[in-house]
Amino acid sequence: MVPVSFAPPHFELWEESVDERTHVISVRGELHVSTAPEFAQRLEAAISGGKTAVVIDLCEVQFMDSTGLGVLLSGLRNVTRRQGHLALACANPTVLRLFEITRLSETFDIVATRAQALRRVRPA
Repeated sequence: MVPVSFAPPHFELWEESVDERTHVISVRGELHVSTAPEFAQRLEAAISGGKTAVVIDLCEVQFMDSTGLGVLLSGLRNVTRRQGHLALACANPTVLRLFEITRLSETFDIVATRAQALRRVRPA
């Protein structure tokens, strides 16, 4: 039997502190069981550091599993406890379908672009 090896998942994450309250976390690649811990740590650090207007930019995520959804739910809970707001930017039909199947599209504020998400989390 020939051993099978898998390439490591493509995963990139970068952050931007827009102002004292607003934070953007952008993810590219795959968000799943092996990449979610770093994402969870960065999201929790932003929220515990006082960020209450949080945008998660998933526009360049090709795949997400239930672990990624769990991290997002935890982040939503944490920011809501601080009277904050979290919005997702996502236009990938595959990823959007995951939110629809799980009915989390009704739980999250999901818009197509980062700019729209920023408008959702920041007061006028």
